[in-house]
Amino acid sequence: KGREQTVIRLTTQSLKLRSTAKGYFLRAYAKSDLKDYQGAIADYNKAIAINPKDARAYLNRGYAKSDLKDYQGSIADFNKAIAINPQYAAAYINRGVIKDKLKDYQGSIADYNKAIVINPKDARAYYNRGLAKSDLKDYQGSIADYSKAIAINPQYDDAYYNRGNTKGRHLGDYQGAIADYNKAIAINPQYADAYTNRGIAKDELKDYQGAISDYNKAI
Repeated sequence: KGREQTVIRLTTQSLKLRSTAKGYFLRAYAKSDLKDYQGAIADYNKAIAINPKDARAYLNRGYAKSDLKDYQGSIADFNKAIAINPQYAAAYINRGVIKDKLKDYQGSIADYNKAIVINPKDARAYYNRGLAKSDLKDYQGSIADYSKAIAINPQYDDAYYNRGNTKGRHLGDYQGAIADYNKAIAINPQYADAYTNRGIAKDELKDYQGAISDYNKAI
């Protein structure tokens, strides 16, 4: 981070001497970091043309397409990455994310399940599966997945935040929700949404001064 322009300059010089899949891959990665997603896709295309068996290039091109909201193109790239490497947990997770965006929650969960079989210690897979279960109104299953993500990564502020959302919004457990928002804020004191939702939970408990204090902090 912060050295993307240097990477682009050096890889461009290198590619003038010899076209390599790695050179295009690295330049694409830097372009993507700079939000030049079209430029990144063009370079991933060139990397794939040189080495069509590079699963990472398809995965990262899928990321870039997702950032451009080309979700079907993104899924096609994740499919290709999985075809090359059926044990590529990251490709299943990211395909699950896109399916979730498309409201295919069951398909999303199936992909997270596959990622978890491959790597049972991937906190993100449990977290994302929790989000999908919540969309399907399986709130207890959702909480169980957030809890699993937290057990793997106790610093997972988003997992505490969304577990708090599920407890408060859907199950009426405002004290439990506040405890989770407290934890998310302790990990990330700049988490504005956590202050807002903690304020809502306090409001439900008629702690109006506490709620106002949290809204002030969020603002």
